[in-house]
Amino acid sequence: MQIQSMQGKVAVITGGSGGIGSAIAAELAHAGATVVVTYRNAQEAAERLVAQLPGDGHWLQQLDVDDSAALSKLAAEVKDQHGRCDMLVNCAGITRFVAHAELDTLDDELIDRIFRVNWRGAFAAVRAFRPLLAQTGDALVVNISSIAGATAMGSNIAYCASKAALDSMTKSLARALAPAIRVVSVSPGLVDTEFVRGLDQKWRDEQASRTPLGRLATPQEVGAAVLAVATALKYSNGCIIPVDGGRPLT
Repeated sequence: MQIQSMQGKVAVITGGSGGIGSAIAAELAHAGATVVVTYRNAQEAAERLVAQLPGDGHWLQQLDVDDSAALSKLAAEVKDQHGRCDMLVNCAGITRFVAHAELDTLDDELIDRIFRVNWRGAFAAVRAFRPLLAQTGDALVVNISSIAGATAMGSNIAYCASKAALDSMTKSLARALAPAIRVVSVSPGLVDTEFVRGLDQKWRDEQASRTPLGRLATPQEVGAAVLAVATALKYSNGCIIPVDGGRPLT
């Protein structure tokens, strides 16, 4: 199966300065796409990423995805600068480790913040970019989910629930926006990012040993899955594509 070129396409990646977002940006840029990267706090990382991407026309924008007005402004800027948007990748997300039995520690403020970013932010981004995406007639939204949405095992209960809600939204939007816009979730297991490498080595080794493939996913493998959805899996819509090494099997 030959991966098609994304030459002439414009892709917007929210949360693009993180480990997974950076890998997605690199994959799309190497395929020929012009990439717009948003970041919240990591300006230096975002600047390094954009400077290293192959091709021309890439740019970055500071953005909080829970700011709907800022998302609408970004969509207008993408339209002014490029005249099109072929792909939106909702990669922005937050979490914090809270043991599932510690109900009082998972306070209302944290719950609301997780859902504002992980679910509402993704929905608001689609809402803001829908008119521009629809103009192409063959656009794509990829929501970066997590197997935590299906297994209910993750950094905290609210995070798991937010990813389950994201997958449900993927299905709803895939039905509502077709045929002009496809919507797909890419759902990684634990990914070997810089953040994860900073966690306890024994815990990371345990996670890898409980995965049938015996290791964690790389950010590049998640990026490759996103590229495949954009270029090769053109008839996929409303589905959740796992990149988890078979972890739910154990």
